Amino acid sequence: MQAARKLLSDGRWHFQHGPMDLILQAEGARDAVAQAHERAWQRFEVLLQELVNELPGLRASVGERCCVQGVVARRMWAACGPFRAGFITSMAAVAGAVAQEILACYEQPGIDRAWVNNGGDIALHLAPGQSVTVGVYADIAALNAAQLRDGLVLDGHIRIDSAMPVRGVATSGWRGRSQSLGIADSVTVLARTAAQADAAATMVANAVNVADARIVRMPAWQVRDDSDLGAIPVTVDVPALPEEAVRQALHQGLQKAQELQSGGLLWFALLACQGQLMATSAPQALAHAAWPRIAGVESEVGSVFA
Repeated sequence: MQAARKLLSDGRWHFQHGPMDLILQAEGARDAVAQAHERAWQRFEVLLQELVNELPGLRASVGERCCVQGVVARRMWAACGPFRAGFITSMAAVAGAVAQEILACYEQPGIDRAWVNNGGDIALHLAPGQSVTVGVYADIAALNAAQLRDGLVLDGHIRIDSAMPVRGVATSGWRGRSQSLGIADSVTVLARTAAQADAAATMVANAVNVADARIVRMPAWQVRDDSDLGAIPVTVDVPALPEEAVRQALHQGLQKAQELQSGGLLWFALLACQGQLMATSAPQALAHAAWPRIAGVESEVGSVFA
């Protein structure tokens, strides 16, 4: 298995290697952008093997002492460290940490804006005065053939400018490629870095939960044999629940998000479950973020999927 890259028709790049699946875009001086793309590719080519070499440590429960060596592995451990009181492994931050590592290749003079989207976990570079808008699609299960053919109708959008302390966006939930202990369709988090956003989104999504015998859970290793969660039950099916039960689950997740926000571990969180949305108090700079369903977002970075 070798790393592969492809230049897309709109000027974005697609990098793929095993589970790492990145969409990259940069704007700025032509030579600076071209050089940054090449640096990003060279870094990407060797990154998967670096992480594979450290998998035993990365799949272990995060403890007081760091047991991994590489720069990306240590970033994952650091992002998950604040949550070590409960069970968490460094793999909770892998997608965000990878996006962040590749984005560093674009943090150079001549690059106005850049983003690396690793399956919905996004790392951002914004030169002073620059901004981006991130589209949010809350429930991947609601996708249908018409939307895939004609274009997504977004649930909302978040505008991020260079003055905000936000350079990472991540989404977690029980759908898509995530494994979650909770029932959130999606939890989207903005944080200082993509790795921090990834870890925080995992924890908040786990907290969106309610007791209902109809919710189906299975040991994580039975769902995905390489799961770092082992025998811990993860959610595999959630039936339509009473509105009050959904509100209760979202309130539990919101309390966790507010706790992390107070501790500086996230900047903003949007929680979605079965058509209901809840969010942390929005910083003033996000007062214009629009919910629900805003289509045709200008300068959209990419929809965020669970």
